[in-house]
Amino acid sequence: MTFHHQAPFAGANALIFGGAKGIGKCVSLEWARRGAKLAVADIDESAAKETAAEIVAAGGVAVGLVANVLSDDSVAEAAGAAEAALGEIDILMNNVGGMLNGHPEDIPMQEWQRIMEINYFAAVRGVHYFLPRFLARKSGHIVNTASFAGLYPYAASRVPYAAAKAAVIAMTQNLAVYLEPQGIRVSCLIPGPVATGVMDSMTSWTEDCPLRGPGKETKLLLPQEVACVLADGMRDGRIMIPSDEVGFDIVQRWAASPDAFIRGKIDEFTAGDRGNPAIPEDIKKILAGTR
Repeated sequence: MTFHHQAPFAGANALIFGGAKGIGKCVSLEWARRGAKLAVADIDESAAKETAAEIVAAGGVAVGLVANVLSDDSVAEAAGAAEAALGEIDILMNNVGGMLNGHPEDIPMQEWQRIMEINYFAAVRGVHYFLPRFLARKSGHIVNTASFAGLYPYAASRVPYAAAKAAVIAMTQNLAVYLEPQGIRVSCLIPGPVATGVMDSMTSWTEDCPLRGPGKETKLLLPQEVACVLADGMRDGRIMIPSDEVGFDIVQRWAASPDAFIRGKIDEFTAGDRGNPAIPEDIKKILAGTR
């Protein structure tokens, strides 16, 4: 790992909820490369400590912490531990997420609630803890992770997840309107398809329910690539940061005629197009090597 100091990361203390694996781990490593000190918080404490140890071994500063983002108390305890270890937190990232699959009529009510808790209210808990602190200092940076699924309609096989990610996008945009005039930065990472293990733990509530993707014009990315896109976007002062600008190109098509866009998605799926992203050859080789 090569360290290069870069704003807004140089000398900053960062806390990432969901920072031990996948996108979160790659963001932890990338921010550390750019000069930040990291508190890596995760439900998997051993993975959090392993990620922190990797940063420390490369010459950075990091601590691994346990956090259950479904609990107000656990979020507060992890945040307090991060502050005790590093000092005042400058950058907060709410990155925890969970997915499911199935027809909406087959998904139990408690599962709708769980998906909203882990994808939306988890971010609210992080914001709720740090917002008074950031406002008192008139500085800080909040980063929330959403998804293409919350940006435009396609995820009919995981409606609760899409709704939760749309809520994250709406919250983040409105927080930016409120907070940026008060000196607090706000960013929303909006990943498209990413090669992570998130689907390994995905529950499917409908047998043989096809997973609908964001469209063949999208492409699968590695989490390392997404971490770089996020860090560059934060450096450049961006609020809305898609992993791939094609996401915004698609939204422009939706905005031109929402009904026509939605009916187009209906027609695509009826014709057998599941919206699977393109997989670049280099990622195919990497994925083949992990099997």
